[in-house]
Amino acid sequence: MRHLTPAVAAALLTLAAGSAAQAEEGMWTFDNFPIARANQTLGTHIDQAWLDRVRLSSVKFGGCSAGLVSGEGLVMTNNHCVATCVANLSTQAINYAETGFTPRSREEELKCPGGSAEILTDITDVTERMHAVGAGLSGQAFTRARDAEAGRIEQEACAGDPNKRCQVVTLYRGGQFKLYTYKKYSDVRLAFAPEDRAATFGGDLDNFSFPRFAIDAAFIRLYENGAPAATPTHFTWKADRPVEGTPVFVSGSPGATQRLLTQDQLFSVRDVVLPMDQLIASELRGRLIRYSEEGERQAFEAMDPIVGLENTYKRGLGRMRALTDPSFMAMKAEQEADFRGRAEAGVGADNPWTTLSGVQPILRESYPAYALLEGTTGIGTTPVAGGSQLFLWARTIVRGAQERGKPSAERLPEFADSRLAAVQTGLFAERPVYPGLEQVRMEWWLSKTREWLTVDHPAVRGLLGAESPEGLSARLIEGTTLADPAVRRALWEGGLAAVEASNDPLIKYLLSIQDETRAARSDWEARVQAPTDRASERLAALRFQTYGDAVYPDATGTLRLTYGKIEGSDVPGQRFGAFTTFSGLWDRATGAAPFDVAPKLLAARDRIDGSTVLNMTVSSDTIGGSSGSPIVTAAGEIVGANFDSTVLTQRNAYGYDRNVNRSVIVTTGAVTTALRDVYGMDGLVRELGVR
Repeated sequence: MRHLTPAVAAALLTLAAGSAAQAEEGMWTFDNFPIARANQTLGTHIDQAWLDRVRLSSVKFGGCSAGLVSGEGLVMTNNHCVATCVANLSTQAINYAETGFTPRSREEELKCPGGSAEILTDITDVTERMHAVGAGLSGQAFTRARDAEAGRIEQEACAGDPNKRCQVVTLYRGGQFKLYTYKKYSDVRLAFAPEDRAATFGGDLDNFSFPRFAIDAAFIRLYENGAPAATPTHFTWKADRPVEGTPVFVSGSPGATQRLLTQDQLFSVRDVVLPMDQLIASELRGRLIRYSEEGERQAFEAMDPIVGLENTYKRGLGRMRALTDPSFMAMKAEQEADFRGRAEAGVGADNPWTTLSGVQPILRESYPAYALLEGTTGIGTTPVAGGSQLFLWARTIVRGAQERGKPSAERLPEFADSRLAAVQTGLFAERPVYPGLEQVRMEWWLSKTREWLTVDHPAVRGLLGAESPEGLSARLIEGTTLADPAVRRALWEGGLAAVEASNDPLIKYLLSIQDETRAARSDWEARVQAPTDRASERLAALRFQTYGDAVYPDATGTLRLTYGKIEGSDVPGQRFGAFTTFSGLWDRATGAAPFDVAPKLLAARDRIDGSTVLNMTVSSDTIGGSSGSPIVTAAGEIVGANFDSTVLTQRNAYGYDRNVNRSVIVTTGAVTTALRDVYGMDGLVRELGVR
């Protein structure tokens, strides 16, 4: 553990990690958390043992975060984090999103199809190996060598153990590499979810805002060998009324930040990436809304995807506002100028800022093709094939068959031996598929790809041939049998021979477009990713020389710890107190969507103490992926779960601003009230230790 020296603390005031360092700034890794700084800022007395307990009590669940709250595998997260599980378990006849999922015994808890959860058990530095393997290489040779070495490290560490997952994590954009080892749970069961209207009260109008009045909480349970997992290390449930000014910590897996990008890189995000993502996402949302209006079945099928798109769109809107805010960008420019002034004198000919500037015209030209054909740029959100599950399964089957015939080190990284178990889990999961919705997604993707790349682009000719987006999508979705998990398994296990012999139209289509899609990926890796990664590695070395390593890296979807205080906000456009209550919920309710109270919640109104705090805000440093993160006191007590942030907080992707940065939390008091007084979940209440 490294602590801040006075010199480094002074340097942090101008650190180039994204914003002028504030007391609560930083999504810190658990092996480099500034204990002394946090204790000094908050008046707490946490230590390394406390950090270890928090780490082992924190859970990664899909793209969300969560926290263990009992010794028998019970985990609290957000309701929107279990939405896919709820949708997969629901039918039109039994729609748990409408009724809530309230099992009266553990035997009634249902397995989430394809669901898995992980707890971080170990962090090992592998920087030397990763840097050595890329030395002297450039272009695609550089990226492939790095990917292959990461696969070897992961395979060596996990050795095929189905109960572990190993991941080489890139930190400081190539400055460090760490091996994260996780305890993996492949049997995750839904233990409780409220009615959707209770969790999403206010709908998109209230999304990314405060005041909020939502019970966005749910419980899952980790199982091993058919029984609840033994989890002796867990948070202590604290349902007391929260107190404004209380120091709290947020432990979760924030998705991605871009605070270490140069100004030129940020301009590309502002001018190319965000505008494209926002424009086409808004059209996909419109198509899904139109589809949902065709009938009750369509509304049921499109509900979860629409909510996800609305989140993505609103998040992008907040980020666009940040990058078009002159004062915010001026702050970023000042920080970069300070960093360059301190570091650039000794750079010599290998100037990373110059290299990154030279990459940007190529990135701007290449982004639409790579985003639309591959969807894995790491800087954007465009969903390949519109997020069609059938398409993604087909791509996994085809590419998996093509790649597994090669030595592990020569494959695309997602098909390395160390990662095949996770691929298979997702591929074989029994999930409902809705052909009408799939066709909407595919049709949108094909039409948008033709529109953005133009009719004469070689890839477009390969994608469409002589067919229209409408006709091709209908033919592929109507004819495929990939909705059947037995068919997917047979193709996967049959290998390349079975795939090439398949008459499934979607499999045949994916085989036919590999030249176009792989070419886009290869071009991006060689001309954008490789020079960007090499220059970023050089920048990281300069940053360490200038500021030391007591600065935090960008978020990467891995476990981080941040901290702050329970408090409201008093800035223009964002003035509110720290708390909302159930009484405020009743006052806000109009009876008309989206301000109609969930039926079971409304029926329990007389049993609920109106002064109970429902939601609160915290000045912590969070971002997308932090959803479900446990909010923990210095005593190790969980007092809530992060479920949102404000629109102004979306600038957090590029830099922390304490004045506007507020995370929105559902309190444990509200969750306890819901379990006990609304849904009759007395067993869970007892398990949480509530008396």
